[in-house]
Amino acid sequence: MKRTYDSVIAGFSVAALEQELLKGSLAGGLNACLECCDAHVGAGKVALHYESKDGSSADYTFEQLRDLSAKFANFLVANGAKPGDRVSGLLPRTPELLVTILGTWRAGCVYQPLFTAFGSKAIEHRVKTAESRFVVTDLGNRSKLDDVPNCPPVLTVGKDVPAGDMNFAEELAKQPADFAPVLRGADDAFLLMFTSGTTGLPKGVPVPLKALLSFGVYMRDAVELLPEDKFWNIADPGWAYGLYYAVTGPLLLGHTTTFYDGSFTVESTYGLIKKLGITNLAGSPTAYRLLIAAGPEAAAPIKGQLRAVSSAGEPLNPEVIRWFAEHLAAPINDHYGQTEMGMVVNNHHGIEHPIRMGSAGLSMPGYHAVVVDPEGQEELPVGQPGILAIDRSKSPLFWFPGYLNRETPSFVGNYYLTGDTVELNDDGSVSFVGRSDDIITSAGYRIGPFDVESALIEHPAVIEAAVVGKPDPERTEIVKAFVVLSKGFEPSDQLAEELQQYVRKRLSTHSFPREIEFVTDLPKTPSGKVQRFILRNQEVAKTKDASAA
Repeated sequence: MKRTYDSVIAGFSVAALEQELLKGSLAGGLNACLECCDAHVGAGKVALHYESKDGSSADYTFEQLRDLSAKFANFLVANGAKPGDRVSGLLPRTPELLVTILGTWRAGCVYQPLFTAFGSKAIEHRVKTAESRFVVTDLGNRSKLDDVPNCPPVLTVGKDVPAGDMNFAEELAKQPADFAPVLRGADDAFLLMFTSGTTGLPKGVPVPLKALLSFGVYMRDAVELLPEDKFWNIADPGWAYGLYYAVTGPLLLGHTTTFYDGSFTVESTYGLIKKLGITNLAGSPTAYRLLIAAGPEAAAPIKGQLRAVSSAGEPLNPEVIRWFAEHLAAPINDHYGQTEMGMVVNNHHGIEHPIRMGSAGLSMPGYHAVVVDPEGQEELPVGQPGILAIDRSKSPLFWFPGYLNRETPSFVGNYYLTGDTVELNDDGSVSFVGRSDDIITSAGYRIGPFDVESALIEHPAVIEAAVVGKPDPERTEIVKAFVVLSKGFEPSDQLAEELQQYVRKRLSTHSFPREIEFVTDLPKTPSGKVQRFILRNQEVAKTKDASAA
């Protein structure tokens, strides 16, 4: 029988959690490789199941990864790396990626991910800001480093590496398979992430070792990763959700994680779920909507197989929840977090509490989420939109130390302001309205794009939608929707009118999109989040051009 939410919150203890999850201690020293690898040696468990895009597969035990990570740590130290130094990884989801991550941690160094879709400019900013000592890459991504000025020394995976590079396999073969994990302080970083908003260069986010407790609670209570589960988080470890919860979280719990180095397709995803017997799946709404677009027939072979599905990265539309229940017989829960703090508000699979469809859920154990006014001066009551904030005085697992080498405006007193607009519900859950800069003001009404997008997606003609405010001289802004159509539907004035009336009937007369533009795709970040600000800026520019003419 599952624990109740109230009992979990009432009995929460950092000391008890530390004893449950960690081999080291917050006071005595920690090492992420010790916690995510060595702690599970001797249990006879597989740490990594690897599926290659060419159809081959391989398993790696915790013992094998202990030895391989020791070789990598010895390589780092032999080449001058010291605890606290950063190592950047530009690798696909292969065993070498995990060896690099674990070996970096074993040496007491800090791993800094580089998403494989990045170009040279994005890579340059990150390795320069991180002051990386090494970059580890493969032959498929090596050319991107050619245009990175003052690139750090490169360790390349492959047979014939470029002149001047070090060969990954050859260098590790030189090293002994024994290296005692270097203990570091709880506030010392073991990851260096980068996060970007709508303006400015990406900001560095040091992730301290004490964040391991937060990652463990998320896997235990929100994802409900059970020993008998077959787990796959399809998010790329080049991003926070993948690195935190496809690598660190499951390995911390001594659970097998799954890597697939091919591109995401409906066929490959359904095929691997079936082949591997996946029972616990995690990913983003963007990926799930693509599965839905393939129709019930594609889902039929795995219907009833998935015990729990977790969604993160952007709000989960209610239509997705209903579709998964009907066609996959799988409960899919929405989870909310940021690179800066990990997941903190969830509809928990592992804790008994009412789930309000369309809400992000309740505060995760160890966190206390509230809704405050834009200045962070007071907490707001039920039903009044405001900024989601984390009360640090009541959140013993909160770990974000601020951005690397920068002052941060995100803290107001005890509150960390997320920048996301939400509403508190009467059951204590939080419903997402939109990013603060996404909120539409039309004729005095404040309209959240998420509600309008969710209503549009419920129509069978719509597979994806993005809603923004378009400048308007009479209403300040009007609601404009960019719509991607499902297979079998064609753009037309008649369909646009049908969608407008559909939303108007389901929401309100002031929330329906007064303009609809049919598009073939939506602008997204490499991790799949819709970039509404690009669409909004386009509309602002069009309005200015029209006025000038």
